[in-house]
Amino acid sequence: MRGPDDGQRLGAADIGTQPGERATLVQFSSAFCQPCRATRRTLTEVAAMIGGVTHVEIDAEAHLGLVRRLGIERTPTVLVLDAAGRIVRRAAGLPRKADVIAALGEAVRD
Repeated sequence: MRGPDDGQRLGAADIGTQPGERATLVQFSSAFCQPCRATRRTLTEVAAMIGGVTHVEIDAEAHLGLVRRLGIERTPTVLVLDAAGRIVRRAAGLPRKADVIAALGEAVRD
């Protein structure tokens, strides 16, 4: 997972729901993306394990403005937001559960 995106922040208006109390896992997906399904399972499991963490899935095709603004180039892409909505990590492709947990550790420690 890559590091922060120059202090960019996302809020409820961007992701379509209230962010998590401690952190938010934002997944950009597309309809026919096979790895997106596996990513959804992984992120849902991790969010359930850690209190105050929310998983939000965004249809990339339906939110092209946001995709362009954030430089999303492929699906799945996962952004890890801290409690303030700052992007602290980014990864494209199917993430490993251990990497997601480590990225969340960075997001919730501050």
